[in-house]
Amino acid sequence: MKHGKKYRASLANYDLTKKYSVPDACKMVSELKYVKFDETVEAHIALRLGKSQSVRDTLVFPNQFRAEQKVLVFCKEDRAKEALDAGAAYAGAQEYIDKIKDGWLDFDVAVATPDMMKDVGRLGMVLGRKGLMPNPKTGTVTNDITKAIAELRKGRTEYRADKGGVIHIAVGKVSMEPAKVAENVTTLLAEVSRKKPADAKADFFQSVSICSSMGPGVWIDFKEGV
Repeated sequence: MKHGKKYRASLANYDLTKKYSVPDACKMVSELKYVKFDETVEAHIALRLGKSQSVRDTLVFPNQFRAEQKVLVFCKEDRAKEALDAGAAYAGAQEYIDKIKDGWLDFDVAVATPDMMKDVGRLGMVLGRKGLMPNPKTGTVTNDITKAIAELRKGRTEYRADKGGVIHIAVGKVSMEPAKVAENVTTLLAEVSRKKPADAKADFFQSVSICSSMGPGVWIDFKEGV
């Protein structure tokens, strides 16, 4: 792959064939910046997973970097006020199901009480495709909507391994202090390690790297973060 002059110039003083500690890798990503906009810092974690194994959960990063999310709560009318008081942008039942059927998607994450899932499930073709379908595995199907909303507004983030066993997830912004990005990366590695399947191989982590949106990948000595 051919890269531009600015990209090549940014690499002049760095060896990208080596593995670095989490703090050093995060500092490098910040120093390798060569574009004008505030890039997202991404982590890519390759896992050794068997055919029947998966890794999926949620976490709240210690250092937030996203705008506050708009939360939609699917619930019966008698719980709509509770949801709105807890900070939901929208709360209700059939009216929002109908709006979504008509193409409305002005929200970032959806929560549903269990008694609503029979109706919400009919939106699978729409919400599933957008990654917005409430799911008990990610804590978005729950009767404790107040807790769910509070965590989501704090930045609760879902992570999951794709079909190739790789987790791709944003962990910060280039404008953040590298130490804060490093804390987020360390938190992520610890959480993924905690979700290791009981029958997974000993060398569960195959590789870990981070990069900015437009920058090169920096390899991490992942054992330091586990």
